[in-house]
Amino acid sequence: MGIEEQREEREVLDSIFPDEITDISENEYRVSVPLDVTNDDGDDSEPPTLILQVQYPSNYPDEAPRLDISAPPNAPKYKYLDVQSDKLTLLESLNPTIEENLGMAMVFTLVSTLKDAAELLISERQLAAQAKRDFEAAKAEEEENRKFHGTAVTRETFVEWREKFRKEMAEEEQKRMDEKEAEDKKKRVKEEKRMTGRELWEGGLAGRGEEEDEGADGLESMEKIKIEA
Repeated sequence: MGIEEQREEREVLDSIFPDEITDISENEYRVSVPLDVTNDDGDDSEPPTLILQVQYPSNYPDEAPRLDISAPPNAPKYKYLDVQSDKLTLLESLNPTIEENLGMAMVFTLVSTLKDAAELLISERQLAAQAKRDFEAAKAEEEENRKFHGTAVTRETFVEWREKFRKEMAEEEQKRMDEKEAEDKKKRVKEEKRMTGRELWEGGLAGRGEEEDEGADGLESMEKIKIEA
């Protein structure tokens, strides 16, 4: 009786999925399951497709079919679904449907359940990603607004600001005094070096004062000699 039911189900599936079903053997086939999803704004990638592989055990449908899930060959990676990582989750989502339909043809129901579970998984991830983007945008806007509105002043923040301001003013005054002192020192050194000994010698000024003093002393000595005489 199991084999007959398997054949009947297979004929029904051919009429429902004429382009989506592919035979592997007499009791095994694949069903292509395209997903209906709404991409993010600006995302023009193709919606993903799942491949449900079904193998009948000899006493199906009294026994659960053997199932596997894969992606089509060379399928592009989809942002919110990774068949390799999500396979176990998707297969587990089919267990309640299998238990409820033991003894009856169930593959069509399994295909519908898989489609719904995968689309729900994608939708949840899209909503989570959008929530994260909204949070980051709100946070950035809050930071931008804070630049214009400033921080609320409390006694603690005012005291902190006052101490910081006084310190900055003291450092600025010390810097100004140090610069003035350095400038005055430069002026003094420049004035002291204005006429060096070499410059005086080259200008004929070196020794003139001494000669004049010696000449004056000589005249005074001669005057004294004359008077004493």
